[in-house]
Amino acid sequence: MLAKRVIPCLDVHDGKVTRGVQFGKAEAGELRNVGDPVELALRYNEQGADEMVFFDITASAHGRASMVSVIERAADQCFMPLTVGGGIRTVEDMHTMLRAGADKTSINSSALATPDLIRQGAEKFGSQCIVVSIDAKKVAPDRWEVFSHGGRKATGLDAVEWAKKAVALGAGEIVLNSIDADGTKAGFDLVITRRISESVGVPVVASGGAGSLEHMAAVLLEGRADAVLAASIFHYGTYTVGDVKKFLAEKNIPVRL
Repeated sequence: MLAKRVIPCLDVHDGKVTRGVQFGKAEAGELRNVGDPVELALRYNEQGADEMVFFDITASAHGRASMVSVIERAADQCFMPLTVGGGIRTVEDMHTMLRAGADKTSINSSALATPDLIRQGAEKFGSQCIVVSIDAKKVAPDRWEVFSHGGRKATGLDAVEWAKKAVALGAGEIVLNSIDADGTKAGFDLVITRRISESVGVPVVASGGAGSLEHMAAVLLEGRADAVLAASIFHYGTYTVGDVKKFLAEKNIPVRL
């Protein structure tokens, strides 16, 4: 069995790391500043993080320039793969971030608007560079729907079917965000994570709901995820990456120590 990955996520707004609670609530007044992204990335690098995700939540051109600078600085100092998402709408945007030092680019709403962007990116940079992030919300007893625009806009698409289509178009990885669980620290949505993990032939990263070490183990075992992504529990010092890996290893879940 391949080692499971532990991935901290940094939401970056105008060059600073922020954290909101749940989707659709990341308005300016509800974001808390939690530090410099490169300093945090270095901290997680030292703790043994397998990867780092930077998510640009700024819409302005100034913010985009700040993000390129963040990636350049982090890539210069960190020795783990870096993924960047948020506002990537074209192959040129992907190229900008990869050239700055990112290893992967993550697309969400832009992939929904233009599915062919997945294929274009995969053909130009390789599938390993193209991550499709899916924001899924449970809308019926046995149905999860894909939402775009930060979880605000229903698409009518079934989450499992969209994941399968994204992989068919060339996505090398899926990040599955549970809108219901995000920011709650009440645990991951194990059912939809497992369904998507069993439906696609690429790694699935579980996101949304991490509040305890048990939650991490559950989504890797019961949810069949390949990696676990979290923000708040790392940023506020609840656990270190090392704490998570030690706990997972004790549960006989393979990790890189």
